[in-house]
Amino acid sequence: MKVYAVLLLVAPMLILAGCGEETSNGNSNTDDATASIDEVTAFGELPSVLGEGLTPEEKAELAEQILPPGVEDTLEAEEKFKAFFEQARDGDPEAQNGLGVMYYTGEAVSKTATGQVLDNDPGLAAGWFYRAAEQGYADAQFNLGLLYANGEGVAQDMVEAAQLFMQAAEQGHVDAQNNLGAMYYTGEGVARDEQKSIEWFERAAAQGNEEAQANLDAIRAAQ
Repeated sequence: MKVYAVLLLVAPMLILAGCGEETSNGNSNTDDATASIDEVTAFGELPSVLGEGLTPEEKAELAEQILPPGVEDTLEAEEKFKAFFEQARDGDPEAQNGLGVMYYTGEAVSKTATGQVLDNDPGLAAGWFYRAAEQGYADAQFNLGLLYANGEGVAQDMVEAAQLFMQAAEQGHVDAQNNLGAMYYTGEGVARDEQKSIEWFERAAAQGNEEAQANLDAIRAAQ
C-alpha cells in the first residue's frame, strides 16, 4: 500500500520574466531614438520604437504577430508572483505556501549561485513551506511532509514526514489523513498500528477521499 502524495494548491503554469523600470536622467532634450535605446522593455511588451506612429489597433496587430505565445499568461504570472512574494515576506502563510508550490513545480524561476536556471527548486520550496508550516498552515505542513517523505529539497526523513502529516491531518487535511493512514499501515515513520491506520482512512473517506476508501476496502477484504 503506497502513500498517496499530491501537492495541494498548485497554481496555474507560471513563468517569471524580468521587468525593468524606466529611469530619468533629468534631460528633457533627449530625443526619441536615444530614449528607445536606453529603454528597458519588459517581456511581453512591444518596444516603443516599434509602435511609433501606429494606432492602438495597429500596435495590437503587430504585437500579436511578433510576441511569443502565452505572453498574457506570463504577465499575469509575474503579477501573481510579485503579490505572493510581498505577502509571504510579510508573513502570510498562504502566500508562503503558494510560493513554495511555484518553486517546487518550476512555475517560478530560480537560479544557482553560478546563474544556472533550474527547472524547479525543491530546496527553496521547502524553505517557504517550512515558514508557513511553522505557523500551523495545514497545506504547507502537508507539502513539507511530502518533501521529507520523498527526500526532495531536504534529507529523507519518514519520522518528520509523519509528524507533519499528523499536524495537517488533525486540522482535517484529507490527503494528510490518507497518507497518515498509509504510514500507520506500513509502519513507515511511525510504529505500525493497523487500527490507527483504519481510523485515519475512515476520517479521510468520510470527507470523500476515494484513495482512502479504496485503502479501507483493501484492508477489510484482507481480514
